[in-house]
Amino acid sequence: MYLRHLHLRQFRNYRDQQVKFDAAKTILVGDNAQGKSNLLESVELLSTLKSHRAIRDRDLIQDSKPAGQIQASLERQLGNIDLTLTLRSQGRRTVAVNGENLRRHLDFLSILNVVQFSSLDLDLVRGGPEVRRHWLDRLLVQLEPVYAHILQQYNQVLRQRNALLKKIRQQKIAAESQGSLYSIPAQELALWDAQLATTGARVIRRRERVLQRLAPLASEWHRAISGSKEVLQMEYLANVTVDSKELIIQDSLEGVRQAFLEKIKARAIAEQYQGTTVVGPHRDDVNFTINDTPARQYGSQGQQRTLVLALKLAELQLIEQVVQEPPLLLLDDVLAELDLHRQNQLLEAITDRFQTLITTTHLGCFDGQWLQDTQILSVQSGKISYFFDF
Repeated sequence: MYLRHLHLRQFRNYRDQQVKFDAAKTILVGDNAQGKSNLLESVELLSTLKSHRAIRDRDLIQDSKPAGQIQASLERQLGNIDLTLTLRSQGRRTVAVNGENLRRHLDFLSILNVVQFSSLDLDLVRGGPEVRRHWLDRLLVQLEPVYAHILQQYNQVLRQRNALLKKIRQQKIAAESQGSLYSIPAQELALWDAQLATTGARVIRRRERVLQRLAPLASEWHRAISGSKEVLQMEYLANVTVDSKELIIQDSLEGVRQAFLEKIKARAIAEQYQGTTVVGPHRDDVNFTINDTPARQYGSQGQQRTLVLALKLAELQLIEQVVQEPPLLLLDDVLAELDLHRQNQLLEAITDRFQTLITTTHLGCFDGQWLQDTQILSVQSGKISYFFDF
């Protein structure tokens, strides 16, 4: 796939900016806070309908205007596709494909596939479990757009069940303070238990499967980057694990669902005491080890950077395998975080195989030969122009 044209209106610090991409590699050069990352963010939004930098649409719209818009022209093997995302400060966003509004946002997902790599991605190793869960979820949406609906269902059930548990806790405390007995609404809670187990099992199984596919690819990249000196292993640490003697269902969706319900029963008192759900994939994590040593606690900065680079290259490879087209690669000020060896590994892996958009404050880290067939754009205060001085 190839992004040919991008048009930003009232998006972040861009009032009305069009960009035509003339080469497989595009470098966006400029000082900090000029709009380089904003452009990459617009491409990310067209891919996943989510931004890792903002939650509310009104934060994406310039100067509190009523609306902002991102338009793109994309080439895919099946033909050319025009994408439009309209953001509103008040009201619901809308999406369109080839000028036709889509009722379901799900149908917009994964038309444009991207892998984003920024300095913030080092938190994949250093950060908390929620960072690694969100990373897996973003990857899954790229590979299986329906996963966005599955995850949304789980989160809705989780919010409703948490609200009930909070209510139970408050009413129980109030009853005890008055010296009276409190009867837990067991039937209502059982209904939410069943829904949580059903939707949660779907999330767990898909996360486990995608990690199983990603792990060997990442391990091979890690071996190559480390010069065969290190072995990377990845493990999905599920909050709900299956321990069943009935092997026929042990690794199945039903097996996970049953294990989910059993653990809910075992933790019922703890949940009612805390007033929140303590069982489910919202408590899961991913464990990375290098030569059997936990990377988060004991990995050096160099090892952690190698690990994240291997993960991103594996993402590129896996998405290409699944969708049968190479995705776009977005590199947001990441080269400054890598030493020369890792920079070369990344740039050599890219070549012209993946269309790549790169942000940087200077061109000094790029080899002159590598720049020969690269489009270089200057970004200043939300305005983009061709860069000639290098």
